[in-house]
Amino acid sequence: MTTPDRPTSPLADPGNDAQWRTAGDRIQALLDSAAAGGAAAYERAQQLVREVVELYGAGLERIMGLAGDPGLAERLATDDLVASLLLVHGLHPHDVRRRVCDALDRVRPYLGSHGGDVDLVAIDGDTVRLAFTGSCKSCPSSAVTLELAVQDAIRAAAPEVCTIEVVAAEPATGMIPAESLLAYLRVGGHVRSDGPGATAWHPAPELAGLEPGEVAGFSVDGTTLLACRVDDQLFAYRDRCPVCDDTLAGARLRARMLECPRCNTGFDAVHAGAGANGDHLQPIPVLLRDGVLSVALRGEPLGAGT
Repeated sequence: MTTPDRPTSPLADPGNDAQWRTAGDRIQALLDSAAAGGAAAYERAQQLVREVVELYGAGLERIMGLAGDPGLAERLATDDLVASLLLVHGLHPHDVRRRVCDALDRVRPYLGSHGGDVDLVAIDGDTVRLAFTGSCKSCPSSAVTLELAVQDAIRAAAPEVCTIEVVAAEPATGMIPAESLLAYLRVGGHVRSDGPGATAWHPAPELAGLEPGEVAGFSVDGTTLLACRVDDQLFAYRDRCPVCDDTLAGARLRARMLECPRCNTGFDAVHAGAGANGDHLQPIPVLLRDGVLSVALRGEPLGAGT
């Protein structure tokens, strides 16, 4: 006797990250549709969401209580989807300092590719204070991309953090509201601001196909990027030469120097696209997010190179 296949949600596939990252949008769309039925219908729909969230929260609490194996709790805490749910219900096994430190460790390879690093100075309540060190301070665009990558990582790992302050470099010395779950899922676990120049992360898995020494152009969300791979490191820049103000299409990589095919100016691809005369390419943050290569784009340039 055979039993009919049980319908499964696309969220049930642990490898289908793109589906769960948009779950918040779908939930909000359903709530908005319920609003068309009037205030009473909207309130009932909101209550339904709250009841479901609390039910699953109670189930997660029991699961964590039964998970006597520290290794299992650690694996649950390092899965992006599970970790976000644990955070919502105040069940994450790591405190805020541990999660912030882990987030900084995840972005350090990217910071290092720009010749920079970051120190955690202090955590005071819901405020995190950081000090950037060693970055290319003559390049505003590089500073912006570094701060963007760090802030994104911290807010994804510790949504209870309200303020992230950058201070001068010095030697380092309860339940989250259910609405934060929708916010996390709605933006794919990444920071997004509203208004002019808003920043969002966009999946760009095609960049992963670049071979060492290869340069190629890509269009991501209407923005043309130039990406290259130096050894095992991947770098991305806006497709604009700051010297001749022309496209970099056809650029070649010589060792780690990107050469503009029109004015022949060389830019250090490994160190934030720095040129010999102080000119800079505009770097684009490219990080592995939930197992998918993604780039951070603004509605306007990430700062002007100097």
